[in-house]
Amino acid sequence: MGVKIRDIDLGDFPLLLAPMEDVSDPPFRALCKKHGADLMYTEFISSEGLIRDAVKSVQKLDIYEYERPVGIQIFGHDIDSMIRTTEIVEQTNPDIIDINYGCPVKKVACKGAGAGILQDIPKMVEMTKRIVETTHLPVTVKTRLGWDDDTKYVVEVAERLQDVGIEAISIHGRTRKQMYKGDADWRLISEVKNNPRINIPVFGNGDIKTPEMAVEYKNRYGVDGVMIGRAAIGYPWIFNEIKHFIKTGGHMEKPSLQQRVAVTKEHLEMSLKWKNEILAINEMKRHYTNYFKGIPDFKPYRTKLVTSMNLEEIRDTLDEIAEKFDGVYKTLAGQK
Repeated sequence: MGVKIRDIDLGDFPLLLAPMEDVSDPPFRALCKKHGADLMYTEFISSEGLIRDAVKSVQKLDIYEYERPVGIQIFGHDIDSMIRTTEIVEQTNPDIIDINYGCPVKKVACKGAGAGILQDIPKMVEMTKRIVETTHLPVTVKTRLGWDDDTKYVVEVAERLQDVGIEAISIHGRTRKQMYKGDADWRLISEVKNNPRINIPVFGNGDIKTPEMAVEYKNRYGVDGVMIGRAAIGYPWIFNEIKHFIKTGGHMEKPSLQQRVAVTKEHLEMSLKWKNEILAINEMKRHYTNYFKGIPDFKPYRTKLVTSMNLEEIRDTLDEIAEKFDGVYKTLAGQK
């Protein structure tokens, strides 16, 4: 039987797309779904922003049938605002509501939201309980090991959150103080998973960059699935590559240069449809390096892609890349 969040069957070892601000938008999620992601979460939505009807927050509620199952992730420091947000989110009919207790960014955490609430565990438990009571949807949580090395209470926290009704937990193997530095420590994630009191799915997050790592961490730490963030940026193929490796022990053929260019264009065109041109162009910039990783002498083209604000110039540059580097890339990838 597969891993389940209530009645949502996610398969034997689900691969989750992490919620990433300015990354996990509908165009990017569409590509990740197409390339094997089993469950995706939206970018996190500010409770205060949503209640005030801030355009950016409201736009993040956009979800589409082809994405399902999909969770909407919310964050905030005020319990009443989070209750109101839950009610608004519920009306958009996601499959899951996820609470962000992991964002380490100063403007979030230092206001007591995201990972900031790890300094007030009773409030974290109370907020979660109230949200669970407010909605008929399954509630999940994403969090970190603790605020710093002296407060790694995640084993106890997971128990208490399960006791008030959450139906899955994703744990990033770093403290808030670490931000994204150093290596993620999965030992405490494993401790949560292997705690006899825990009977909800436990997903591990942090540093999964290759199919080998996904399988190694699956076997070593016993988690129910893995959540992938940065490794998917500009490389949605990571999900199917992991699935193929789990199934066969071998590697899928890497995407050809033509496939990379085609998916980059697809991503760009979907972004243009979903948001305004300037935003679409700017937010694509973080993806280009990964889309074309490993190509020698690529720097001038990367510079063009990340500095140009002219749509036709960007499209022409992508066509030029497809033409100029095809032979080189085939040789590199052993696809002669």
